[in-house]
Amino acid sequence: MTYLFYPGCSMDTSALEYKRSTVAVLEALGAEVEELPDWTCCGASAASVVSDLLGYVLPARNLALAEQIDENSSVIAGCSACYTNFQRTQDAARKDPALLKQINRALEVEGLTYRGKAQVRHLMDVLANDFSPEEIASHVQRPLTGLTVAPYYGCQTVRPFSDYDDDQAPTSMLAILEALGVTIHRHNREASCCGTSLLMTKQEAGVSMVADVLQACDGADCMATICPMCQLNMEGYQDKASKVLGRRVNIPVLFLPQLMGLAFGLPDDVLMFERHMVPVKPVLSRLEQTAAVAAG
Repeated sequence: MTYLFYPGCSMDTSALEYKRSTVAVLEALGAEVEELPDWTCCGASAASVVSDLLGYVLPARNLALAEQIDENSSVIAGCSACYTNFQRTQDAARKDPALLKQINRALEVEGLTYRGKAQVRHLMDVLANDFSPEEIASHVQRPLTGLTVAPYYGCQTVRPFSDYDDDQAPTSMLAILEALGVTIHRHNREASCCGTSLLMTKQEAGVSMVADVLQACDGADCMATICPMCQLNMEGYQDKASKVLGRRVNIPVLFLPQLMGLAFGLPDDVLMFERHMVPVKPVLSRLEQTAAVAAG
């Protein structure tokens, strides 16, 4: 399988460990991954506030680049906000030919044309549906037995545009985690919002949302997420969430490909655990203890 990969701004900077582990895991599974050349920001959550047209043109530029390579490209987005922006643009352009003309008029300055044929898929969709649990299990060199993991999708991973999972009670991560050998900690906040930019504008409300998710994950050794914003907020605001909950919360929040890479035996320079704000050492220690007990 061959994929065009759109990292977006977060995966190329603050969530570099997500990008590195994603590419390495896909390649370990036999996929060919090509980063989209000359990609640019999708507009995040700010562009459409400044200009609705700009909010469409920025994603469309990247999709037009993908269509130059292959008109029917399959583009992977690992950032849930990027995925949502791409899907929003595709959906609007298909429904409104006049909007598509406006988008292409703006793209003329670069000699680009967006035809609406490239398909954008979330990384979660690709991992869950292009590779069977048996394929994933066959690459496991170090089973994550003894590790209890709380899946956390966040909101934009599964809504409003995804069609590969239930938008309120997603399950696409479960078979993958089971293939890695973990014990899964199910909870009622798996698809809840992480607070996104509320943590910058209405911090009290945002921290309350973080605290709700962290409380639901109580009892797990770590969380597994598939969104850079979710990971950043869940790790970065644990001190403030601890004050809300009245107890200390200190749970590592790992990207799903990092857990897969750990189980696959990928090297440390790919997993990049040292970049996490909440130390990952307790997770690794738990695995070592379980292995020692099993060895007798």
